[in-house]
Parts: sequence; structure tokens; C-alpha cells
Amino acid sequence: MRHIVSHSEFRLGFAEMLPACLGLVPFGLVTGVGAAAAGADFWGALGMSMIIFSGAAQILAAQLMAAHAPLAVVILTCFVAGLRFLMYSAAMAPYLRPLPPRWRNGLPFLLTDQAFAAAIRRFDATHHDPQAGAMHFLGGGLALWLCWQATNVCGFLAGNLIPASWSLDFAVPLCFVALVAPALVSWPTILAAVVAGALVLALAGMPMKLNLIVAGLAGIAAGTLADMAKERWSTR
Repeated sequence: MRHIVSHSEFRLGFAEMLPACLGLVPFGLVTGVGAAAAGADFWGALGMSMIIFSGAAQILAAQLMAAHAPLAVVILTCFVAGLRFLMYSAAMAPYLRPLPPRWRNGLPFLLTDQAFAAAIRRFDATHHDPQAGAMHFLGGGLALWLCWQATNVCGFLAGNLIPASWSLDFAVPLCFVALVAPALVSWPTILAAVVAGALVLALAGMPMKLNLIVAGLAGIAAGTLADMAKERWSTR
């Protein structure tokens, strides 16, 4: 453990994720308040934040359990809410493949929107050294996880002092936009972002948040086709 903490990439990843941690504070507080309002006890709320580690899934789970929904419904709903991580995992797989099994099996637990955006950029920058990229990913993911636990506990203890009606979760997409924006450096990536953004709004009426999956796949397809067209044009 001392070797990991002393690694320069781990420290860099941890430090670079601290601004994103600040953006998560309001959402973590609201999630903790939501768990308290749903009737969870302290250890139940803490266990949910430590194991699920997903604001959207935690809020959905707390609301459904408060409504006495069947456990299968709770699990299925959280699964659908996290479908976007299938796309994240597919994008991360080539970078994690050269790593030992313990890294491939452990790092995905820390995969979040913010960690994914930062990790992809770092893996691209250190593509000849997957271990360095993994250390950076571990540092950033651990920073987010620790911040998430602290804010959830504070939110739970605060109880109803911070009403969920304030809708402070707007900070999460803003934080993610700030992380993704530096990666929009070519017209294929810009096209992918524009297509995905337009479709996620146009298809907002789809059930179970499936607009996120459809828009994400369409953005990937648009970016891939644009990149292929760019390469073909440059070879002429």
C-alpha cells in the first residue's frame, strides 16, 4: 500500500480529481439526506454509499425501498440506471487488458463519470505504460470514493436541513462537462459530443433513461464514422 501511495501517478491522479470532488459535495449531501428521509439507519446508508458508489442508483434505491418495492425491482432499476457504464467499460477495456488480473478486477469498482473522463485522457497520454495510467486512475477514483463517503455521511447526519427539493445534483453534469471539454480537440470528437447531446435531449421521453444509452451509442457511431472519413481523406 505504501508503494502505491508514494507513486507519482497515484498522487497526480488524486490531486487532479480534487476539483471534481468539490463538484460532488452538493450531490453527496443530497444523497445522504435522501437516505435519511427514506428511513435508512446510519450503517445502512453508509453501506449503500460504500458498495453502490453511485448517486443516481443510491437515490433510486432509497426511494424504491421507502416505497416497499420488491428487491428485484430495486436491483433492475439500478441496473438500468447504470447501463452507461457498459460503454465506459468497453472504452476502458483495451487500456486495462495488459494489466494483471487484480488490477483488471479491482479498478472497475472505482469507475464513475468523472474518473472515466480523466482516466481516458491519462491512458492516452501514457499508452506505452498502462501501469502508470492505472495508478492515475486509482488515485482519482479513490479521491472520489473518499469524498463520496464523507459527503454522504454529512448529508445523512444533516437529515432534512438540506431539502432534496433544492435539486443540487446539477453540479454533477457541470463537473463532468468541465472534465470532458479538454478532450474535444478534433472535429470527430466534437461531432460525437454534439450528436450525443442533441439526442439525449430529443429522446428525453424514453423510459428508464434509455435516452442516455441510445444517445451515447449514436455519438460513438458518429465519432467513429467521422474519424474513418478523416483518415480516408488524409490518405488522398
